[in-house]
Amino acid sequence: MAKLTGMFGEASGETLFDLPRCDDLEQMPEAARVVILGAATATPYASVGAYCAGAPRAIREASAAYGTTLPHVNFDLGAPTLPDGVLAVDAGDLPIGEEAAANRACIRAAVERVRTAGAVPLLIGGDDSVPLPMIAAFEGQGPVWILQIDAHIDWRDSVEGERFGLSSTMRRASEMAHVAGIVQVGQRGIGSARAADMAEAIAAGVTFVPAREVCGGDGIARAVTAIPAGARVIICFDCDGLDPAIMPAVIAPTAGGLGYWQAMELIAGVAERAEIVAFDLVELMPERDIDGRGALLAAQLLATVMGIVARQGR
Repeated sequence: MAKLTGMFGEASGETLFDLPRCDDLEQMPEAARVVILGAATATPYASVGAYCAGAPRAIREASAAYGTTLPHVNFDLGAPTLPDGVLAVDAGDLPIGEEAAANRACIRAAVERVRTAGAVPLLIGGDDSVPLPMIAAFEGQGPVWILQIDAHIDWRDSVEGERFGLSSTMRRASEMAHVAGIVQVGQRGIGSARAADMAEAIAAGVTFVPAREVCGGDGIARAVTAIPAGARVIICFDCDGLDPAIMPAVIAPTAGGLGYWQAMELIAGVAERAEIVAFDLVELMPERDIDGRGALLAAQLLATVMGIVARQGR
């Protein structure tokens, strides 16, 4: 992808939007309000492996196409991405290995450290097993709500004998005592959900807002108001929640997904009503991308989310 470095300045792509790097979470700057973390996977299935492992790097490299313009006006926010006095840092990629339990522990510990420092983690995956340890990191810190944006509901009890994989994320999250409620947005087409999975999710109190309601009805308002005012919210954003016309870089493209502005209005609406305490973006598969368009969109989305989070409480 060509970079307009002559106009926008040369960016390295080593950190997201050339943010300051934080190599040690124990030495985070006190002023840091947002912390970027990369995680190649948590609990991959044996049949597909860590098929999104290259996503954190691809998204950081895509952000270099914007050069060094992060301080410029972000028209998606109507102002520069980060308000004056607010610092965001990129802590790089977490040391992910072959042992799934160790991966989950690593992600959980990193998120706990970021939260202890009073910052909000923005976790770049990786496949959709990555959110589980992030959600688990909030155990003992009071109730949280989950907003998931995804083409699929991720309520399988197990796949290939694995209970913590990407198809079981929301079911496992629902079993955590600190998860007070779940709102799932963007379901469409024929997916992995079985009728029993859907019935059990509804019985557990999940609010479903299919993509059809978002694209042709009042789905955004219904999703936002399903979350109690003042709640603490974890947003889990699967790239396949977006329409493949704008996000081709996914393993299971399904027509009829959300547009960029629909996703942003949903996230901004939640931020106005509640507090976003963590965010993940997962399931970008660089090998399926077309001219880097998916990675570039993911970078744009993360910049806007970073700005929304940075403005909370101001």
